[in-house]
Amino acid sequence: MKPLTGRLCGAGALLWAALAVPPVRHALESTMTLQMLVQIPLLALAGWWFAQGTPERFERDLAGWNHSGISGLLLASLSGMVWMLPLATDAALDDPRVALAKFLSVPLLIGVPVALSWPRAGFVVRGVVLLELVATTFRLGWLYLESPVRLCSNYLLDDQQRLGKLLLAVGIAIVLILVWKLMWGHIDTGHADHRATHQA
Repeated sequence: MKPLTGRLCGAGALLWAALAVPPVRHALESTMTLQMLVQIPLLALAGWWFAQGTPERFERDLAGWNHSGISGLLLASLSGMVWMLPLATDAALDDPRVALAKFLSVPLLIGVPVALSWPRAGFVVRGVVLLELVATTFRLGWLYLESPVRLCSNYLLDDQQRLGKLLLAVGIAIVLILVWKLMWGHIDTGHADHRATHQA
């Protein structure tokens, strides 16, 4: 394991542990906005960093199952959708078993698969994933903003509407970044599968 990847792996474990400390966890779950836009992304980031310590041999063994990163990105997408649902958000506050499931599944089923799959994904696969991410932020943002009733019993309506506005803003920001990269930036099309095949 290279020193940098070893440090990232350790940083992922430390971040996960810090997020699990009760005062930190309760603070990030105090509002719907903090839970969805701060806590869950940080848990995914912990998984991403932790995955940097994955042995190269294990990554090669996964190559047949995760061709072009499609399987891993699909797993991460489906897992992410679960934790964007109001029912899951409420349950994570009310049931310790669901809270444990969130702290395990977000790093392991979102962060780790994305870290292992994104470098293998080509331009088209990455484009589909990003378009679905933008569509999801717009759908959920509109739902949370326009719903006349609380969708989460643990959070107030104004917090729900604030989250909706921020999700729409995130979606717009992603679109603007993608447009900028397509017009003036550098697009990494990804050739990890090609390199991995030659190395194997």
